[in-house]
Amino acid sequence: MISKPLLWLAALAGAFAAPAWAQGPAAEANPYGLASLWAQGDAVAKFTLLILLLMSLASWYVTLLKLQEQRQMAQQLKQVQEGFWQAASVEEGLKSLGETSALRFIAQKGLDSAHKHQGMVGRIDFHEWLAMNLQRALSVVQARLQRGLALLATVGSTAPFVGLFGTVWGIYNALVKIGISGQASIDKVAGPVGESLIMTAIGLAVAVPAVLGYNWLVRRNKALNDELQAFASDLHAVLLANPRP
Repeated sequence: MISKPLLWLAALAGAFAAPAWAQGPAAEANPYGLASLWAQGDAVAKFTLLILLLMSLASWYVTLLKLQEQRQMAQQLKQVQEGFWQAASVEEGLKSLGETSALRFIAQKGLDSAHKHQGMVGRIDFHEWLAMNLQRALSVVQARLQRGLALLATVGSTAPFVGLFGTVWGIYNALVKIGISGQASIDKVAGPVGESLIMTAIGLAVAVPAVLGYNWLVRRNKALNDELQAFASDLHAVLLANPRP
């Protein structure tokens, strides 16, 4: 015979238990997904997935690398304000800049051009000669800042189409298998077609960060280029004010 305390506990548990209509269906294992897509996909589907993976890794690598380069450039510009312009001469100011500093490269090119204004190039106006050489050095630095951004733009514009190609190819294979089997029930159609749509989702997941990273880095580059242009203009004025060697 069951004791009264056990009966009370059973009644209490039943009172707090969720009603049958509120309980969802039992969780079922999903036979379709990325793992199934890789396991059952042909060589074209796997190759498409690998391309999207490589595009994603490349875009994230370039984004992080360019962000680090921009931070270093910002630090170098800060060092210029703190040390370079406080020096007595351009030669002394160069000592305050690091060996790998892009600002040191520009200042050194400007100083070298001032020393080399002789011979045939001596016939060129000194103002134009300095401006031309400083602009060349500035273009080299700006090209370094832009390096790699084309990859982000390419990934952002092509990744959705690569994913769409994988989806079209997967749907084609699914329809071929359905036609061969002769079964067109909803479970035979919805599963493979939904599985193929994963390719489009992956393509968008690869493209969106690449586009956002590209726009962000381009905007930061523009601000850095403005500061580099200002540095080159100030250096041009300083070299013109000092007597030529």
